[in-house]
Amino acid sequence: MTLTRKFRLVLAAAALTLAAAPATLAQTAPATASASLKIGYTNVDYVLSQMPESRQIESQLKDYSTQLENQLKTKYQDYQTKAEAYQKGAATMSDPVRADKEKELTNLQQSIQEFQRNAESSVQQKQQQLLKPVYDKLQKTIDVVADKNGYTYVFNSDAGFGTTPILLHGPKDGDISDLVLKEMGVTPGQNNQAAASAKPAGTTPAAPAAQPASSKTKVKKK
Repeated sequence: MTLTRKFRLVLAAAALTLAAAPATLAQTAPATASASLKIGYTNVDYVLSQMPESRQIESQLKDYSTQLENQLKTKYQDYQTKAEAYQKGAATMSDPVRADKEKELTNLQQSIQEFQRNAESSVQQKQQQLLKPVYDKLQKTIDVVADKNGYTYVFNSDAGFGTTPILLHGPKDGDISDLVLKEMGVTPGQNNQAAASAKPAGTTPAAPAAQPASSKTKVKKK
């Protein structure tokens, strides 16, 4: 799976959640406030994909992943070279030399495996580091749009793959996704047009994938 695909899955997994379900909120809201209650929703996945930061982060993650991959290739090539030399000369080696070479190869194998595990953690940390300001910006913009337009609650219409969206139905005029984008100075759909006009890039094998970590912020990263 390419890094681009993995990154898009990360975006698809992003979700905006609140502490209570809509039904619970409706039950606990005071009767006197029900008339002024205004509920909106947004598709967090869609908004994230439209933000120019998403393309920048994808490029940065690809570069970082390529660096790790090149280091891994170097380690593996070193192992292959020494393994081939051992196979060619094993028959003429003394027992102590043979044992020393076998131990060296074993240590190299373990080093490669450890590097792969560390690479997974490193990519994950880099991903979270790059995404955090984007999630913070999105949350703040949603708050601004909600205040400007009088929305009491804003729900996410796409809770990510593998989970049920918080909002299953709502009027079209309740979707504030484009309002959020415009508040950030982003023209809705412009990233789609840029992607369509761009020349397809060559596929570069990616470093080991990182599993998205959960967060306790309003905009959740899974």
